[in-house]
Amino acid sequence: MKTAGVELFAELDELAVMGFAEVVPKIPYFKRLERRIRALLDRERPELVILVDYPGFNMRIARAAHERGCRVLYYIAPKVWAWRTGRAKALAENTDAVAVILPFESEFLASYGANAEYVGHPLLDRPDDVTPREDFFQRWGLDSTRPLLALLPGSRSQELTHHVDAFRRIAERVMEHRPDVLPVFSRAPTVDAMPFHETGLPVVEDTRALLRWSSAALVKSGTSTLETLLEDTPFVIAYRTSRITSALARRVMHVDHIGLPNLVADARVVPEFVQDEVNADTVAPVLLALLDEGSEARARQFDGMVEIRERLGTPGASGRVASMACELIAASVEVQKGGA
Repeated sequence: MKTAGVELFAELDELAVMGFAEVVPKIPYFKRLERRIRALLDRERPELVILVDYPGFNMRIARAAHERGCRVLYYIAPKVWAWRTGRAKALAENTDAVAVILPFESEFLASYGANAEYVGHPLLDRPDDVTPREDFFQRWGLDSTRPLLALLPGSRSQELTHHVDAFRRIAERVMEHRPDVLPVFSRAPTVDAMPFHETGLPVVEDTRALLRWSSAALVKSGTSTLETLLEDTPFVIAYRTSRITSALARRVMHVDHIGLPNLVADARVVPEFVQDEVNADTVAPVLLALLDEGSEARARQFDGMVEIRERLGTPGASGRVASMACELIAASVEVQKGGA
């Protein structure tokens, strides 16, 4: 959005916080940001407010915009089916349309009165411009004769705190049994490089190519799990957070899986490990099975991934959302003409 010329009130690294306990120190910042946006709504009275993801903050903005008579389109809806289902009613009351990216969300939200439309997943819109294999290995100084194990610990500072060292230990255990395997970390350019370099393992900044050319992957829960699936790479999902956040999450979550691929499949296609389960003794044997080209575990996951990709729909999510936005703006203009 920034590259396209959108004026930003906040940079992504300022907004990249998640969890419960982790949010508390940022509350004053978010209150100031909310005041700025409310002032903008009062000053500009936009025809349409498009909210993208970020539910803890954007649900408040949805209500503020609705109260001011603005049309509201929410893209990538809050995961109300997973926790705090009461927000589904508020979402229906404060939006004119909701564009959802997971196939089961539209029916769930419609049951609460929301005008929800399944648009498909935006990851399907990406061009297939992945760095060629040999170019990728040469660019990052990797041995092209060794099978790669991709390590994706996350792009938020608190995720790195909980994941980098744990992923390193798991990778080292894998190498004890498969010395030929080369574990490689993926680092987002926006995060500190030091925690990665301290592991002694190779680090790249081309996540998609790393996933495309790896034999298996260890991936933190989140959108990156779908990125991995779309690159057709067998993987394991892992996630650790603070004990306070974990305890609160267990009390409020209403789903059997944390990984998006498993939620789409409504089955445990991809192995999941959380909190203390994220250790070498537990995770490394599963990765070793997935790294084995002839293993039943690898073949079984491939079969499940095919079905998940089919359920994600077809490319064109961005265009469908743009069409929904244009329709809402046109409807708003017609109402104004009628009033005039």
